[in-house]
Amino acid sequence: MLHRLRLLAFAALAVCASGAFAATPNDVPPLGKLPRWAVPQGYTLDFRVDPRQTTYAGTATITVDLKQPADHLWLHGRDLDVSKATIADSAGESHAAQYRAVAEKEGVAEVGFGRVLKPGRYTLTIAFSAPFNAQLQGLYKVSHEGVPYAVTQMEPISARYAFPGFDEPSFKTPFKLSVSVPQGQTAVANTLPVKQQKQADGWTRYEFAPTQPLPTYLVAFAAGPWDVVKGPDIPATKWRGHATPLYGVAAQGEGKRLARALEQTPAIVTALEDYFGYAYPFDKVALVAAPDFSAGAMENPGLVTFRDWLLLLDPQSPAYYVRASFNVSAHELAHQWFGDTVTMPWWNDIWLNEAFATWMQGKITQQLRPQYRADLDRVEGAEYAMDNDSLVSARRIRQPIGNNGDIETAFDGITYQKGAAVLGMFERYLGADVFQRGIRAYVREHAFANATADDLVAALAKASGKGERFERAMKSFLDQSGVPLVETRLDCDHGEPALRLKQSRYLPLGSTGETDRLWSVPVCVRYGDGAGARTQCELLDRREGRMALAGAQCPVWYMPNADAAGYYRFSMPQADFARLTAAVGRLSDREQLAYADAVDASFRRGDLDASAALAAMRTLAPSKTRQVAVALLPTFEWIWRYEARDDAQRARLAEVARDLYLPRLQALGYERRAGEADDDALLRSALASFLGLEVKLPEVRAALLAQADRALRAKADGRLDLTAANPDLLGTALAVGAQERGKPAVDALLGELTRNSEAAQRNAMLGGVGAVTDPALATRVRDFALDPKVKVGEMAMLIRSSRDKGAGRESLWTWFTANYDAVVKRTGSFAGGELPSLFARGGCSQAEADRLQAFFQPRLDEVSGAARGLAQTREQIELCTALRAKQDPAAVLR
Repeated sequence: MLHRLRLLAFAALAVCASGAFAATPNDVPPLGKLPRWAVPQGYTLDFRVDPRQTTYAGTATITVDLKQPADHLWLHGRDLDVSKATIADSAGESHAAQYRAVAEKEGVAEVGFGRVLKPGRYTLTIAFSAPFNAQLQGLYKVSHEGVPYAVTQMEPISARYAFPGFDEPSFKTPFKLSVSVPQGQTAVANTLPVKQQKQADGWTRYEFAPTQPLPTYLVAFAAGPWDVVKGPDIPATKWRGHATPLYGVAAQGEGKRLARALEQTPAIVTALEDYFGYAYPFDKVALVAAPDFSAGAMENPGLVTFRDWLLLLDPQSPAYYVRASFNVSAHELAHQWFGDTVTMPWWNDIWLNEAFATWMQGKITQQLRPQYRADLDRVEGAEYAMDNDSLVSARRIRQPIGNNGDIETAFDGITYQKGAAVLGMFERYLGADVFQRGIRAYVREHAFANATADDLVAALAKASGKGERFERAMKSFLDQSGVPLVETRLDCDHGEPALRLKQSRYLPLGSTGETDRLWSVPVCVRYGDGAGARTQCELLDRREGRMALAGAQCPVWYMPNADAAGYYRFSMPQADFARLTAAVGRLSDREQLAYADAVDASFRRGDLDASAALAAMRTLAPSKTRQVAVALLPTFEWIWRYEARDDAQRARLAEVARDLYLPRLQALGYERRAGEADDDALLRSALASFLGLEVKLPEVRAALLAQADRALRAKADGRLDLTAANPDLLGTALAVGAQERGKPAVDALLGELTRNSEAAQRNAMLGGVGAVTDPALATRVRDFALDPKVKVGEMAMLIRSSRDKGAGRESLWTWFTANYDAVVKRTGSFAGGELPSLFARGGCSQAEADRLQAFFQPRLDEVSGAARGLAQTREQIELCTALRAKQDPAAVLR
C-alpha cells in the first residue's frame, strides 16, 4: 500500500506541475537542432562488446536537466533495439519510459514519460543492443588477418549509431565509460583505465576515468585482441608539470611497427603546448592503427584513430607514408586544443576545428621537419581549395547547416585548406606574435566549452587592436564563398610608382556566377628595382585602390601575392606578366607556386592557350624544388586528356613531357638509393606516374613493367613477391603491369588481396588493379569492390577504375547504374556526397552532365549529401565542356 501511495503522490505532483508551469511542449520531431529545454549534464555508458558477434549491448545513463514541464524529450538514436527505458527524479523515484524511433533516417527518437514532469534534474537510463555498423560509422567491426576488431567513429553524427544521446557538439558533458570484453581481449578508450576486473562469466570489465567535458562525436573506444605498446612518456614541460603516458594500439602482431609514430609524438605535443601556452589537456595520448577507417584520422582526445598505414611504418614504407604519418599526427594532435578543448557549438563552424588543425599542422611540421616544406604544402592546399571555391556551388567557410547532408558534406577543401589559408593570410596581416596572443586568449577563455567564429574574430581583434575593420575583413572571407581576383597594373607615368588595384570574383570560363563580390583583401606585393626587392601590403576593402610603391625607380618586376600568403588570385597586363616571367628565378618557391597557379587560372578562364601554358611549364620544370617543378602537370594533363585531338598533337605533347622530365627521372633512377632524400623519392614517384601512366612513354613503362614482373612472380608459397619492387613505385609499377599483362596480372593481384593484410602493399595492389583500361577487366575489378574481402574504405580505389579513360568511362557508367544500390548499401550515408564524383568526375561533355543529373535527381532524398555532390560534379563537367570548346587544339603545335 505504501508503494501505491508513493506512486499516486508522484502522479499528483506531475499534474500540479503541469498546471503551475507552462504547458508541456507540443512539438514535432526536430530534424535539425534538438530543442534546448532538455540538456544533458553527463553520461555513464556501459558496453558489452565481442567483435566476433554481429551485435553488442549497452546501457546509457544520462543525467538530464529538464528546463520546463514536459511529457517527453527528443534525442538521437539510430538502428538501436531498446529493451528498457526508465526515468528517475532527483529523489530516486523511477518509472518506465518509452523509447520510440520517430525519424529513422535522421536518427531522431522520442522518449515518452507517460506523464508531465516538472522542471528539474532527472536520470534517464536506456538499455539497448545494436548491430555492429557495416559502414564505418558509430561502433563498427573490421577484420585483420581474419580476426575481428571493434572500433568507433562518431564524427560527425554517427554517435547515434553507437548509443542513444544528444548527438550535437554544443552538448559537452563528462562521460564515464565501461567496456566489457571476452577474456583475452582488450578495451581502450579516451581515458586511462581505473579498474580492470575479470568476471565469472569469462568476460573482463574495463572501467575508465571520467572524461573532460566532450561532445558525443569525440567519445571513442575500441575492443579486440589489440597489441597495446607503451611508447616514451611525453616529458613534463613548463606548461604541464607531469609526464603524460603515450601508447600505440594496433592489430595483433602489428604493434612492433608503431615505433616510429610513437617516437615522433612527444616533440609534436611539446611544440603545440609551447604555441598555445596551454598544457596538453587530457590524461594520456594513444594512437590507434585502425584496420579500416572512413577518414584519414580522427582526433578523439586520448585515443586518436588513424588509417593503419599512417602508423605502421618500417624501413620499406614509401616515403609518402612516412611524411604523411608526421603531418597527420601533427594535425590530429593540434585538434586536442582546437576542437577537443574548445569545440564549435554547431557544424557551421566546423572550420574552427579543421582549418585550425590544418594551419597548425603546417606550423608544427615546418618547425620540426623543415625539410618537408610544409610552407609549400600550405600554398598547394590553398590552390586546391581555390579550384573548388571557383564553383558557383561552392560552400562558404561558415556555411549554414540545415540538414544532416549539409553536415556530412562540410568536410571538404573549403573547410580544411581554404580555412587554413585564410588563417595564414590574416596571421601575416596581424603579425605572428599578435595572432598567437589572440589564439592563446581564445583557448584560455573557452577551454572545455563551446565557441563560435565570432568569439575567435573578437579575440584576434582585441589582441591586435584593429577593431571593426579587421573583423569585417576576416568575416568577408568566412561568410561568403568565392575566390577574390585582384587585377593589378603598374603605373609609372604619374609621378611616384604605384599599382592600380581592382578586385572582383574569379570565375572560370563557362561559369554562370556573378563577378560582383567584395572582400577586404590583405594584398601584399613584392617588387624589384635597382635597389633590390621590397614588400608592401595594403588592405583592399574597396572595389578599386591604389598602392604607392616606395622607391624612386619604376619596378622592373612585381609579384602581386608576396610569399603567396594571400588567399586570392591575380591577373596582370601582358607586359607586366612578361616581366614577372622573366624574373621567376628571383621569386621564392612559394611565389613560384603562386605564379604557376596564375597561369593555370588564366588558362581555365580562357585567357591563355595551350602554347602559353606549356611555355610557363618550361620555365618552372627545371626548378630544383619538387613542388615547383611539377606545379603545372595538372594543366598539362588537362590539355593531354581533353584538348589534344589527333596523333600529331599528342606526339607534340609527349615530346614536351619527354624533354622536360625524362632526364630528371633517369637521373633519379627507378630504384631507391641509400640515404636519398625523401623529396627525391617523392619526385621519382610523381614523374614515373606522370610519364608512365599518363603520357605512357615506352622507356618508362618498360622500366616499370620490369619491376611489376618481379613483384607479380609467385614465390614458393604461392604469394606474390611484392618486396621485389621499389616500395615507392610499387603502385605505379603494378598499374603498368595490370595494363600490359592483362588478365593474368589482375588474377594474381585479386588473389593476393584476399590474403595480404599489409596496408601499404594493399594500397599499391588496389591502385594497380584500379588502373586497368580493358573494359571487361575493369568491370571485374569493380565487381570485386563489392566483395566483403575488400574493406569499405578501399572500395573507391577499385570502383573508379579507368574512370578517366574514354571507353573506360562508359564501362564505369554502365556498371554504376547497374550496381548503384549495392554500392550505397555497402558505403552508407556518410559517403553519399561523394557518389556523384566517384562515378562521374572527369567528365567533359554536356551529355555526361545531363545523364548524371537525370540519374541522381530522383534519388537525392535517398542518400544524405548527394544533392551537393551532384551540383558540384555537374558544374565541374560543364566547366570542362566550356573550356574544351574554347581552347584551340592547334595551339598545342605552336
